[in-house]
Amino acid sequence: MDTLITNDVRISVEAFYQPNYSKPDVGEFVFAYRITIENLNSFTVQLLRRHWHIFDSAGERREVEGEGVIGKQPILQPGGVHQYVSWSNLSSEIGSMQGTYQFRRTDTDEMFDVDIPQFRLITPYRLN
Repeated sequence: MDTLITNDVRISVEAFYQPNYSKPDVGEFVFAYRITIENLNSFTVQLLRRHWHIFDSAGERREVEGEGVIGKQPILQPGGVHQYVSWSNLSSEIGSMQGTYQFRRTDTDEMFDVDIPQFRLITPYRLN
């Protein structure tokens, strides 16, 4: 698990190769990832946007940006936790992702960014 704390918001990530959805013979490798977001602040925050940088060992680089996560803009009370699962595909067996979330303090409307730690996307058979 990869974990990073920025502005008192902890982001933890676990990634999993999805062999049932991948097609290695045509260069399609699918990975799921579970994100856990924990608000360590003394105030309530809302996740508004995401911005991902996706890299693979074939040299492809993509950016994905948009509102919320999986169609939601969760509100986290102090000590609150939000978890979701999403996925990404690569054209090679090895890659990585990292990015940022934009949050808003609900009491002051102040915006701030939280870093998503870089995490690896690797097919299990490439680890040997």
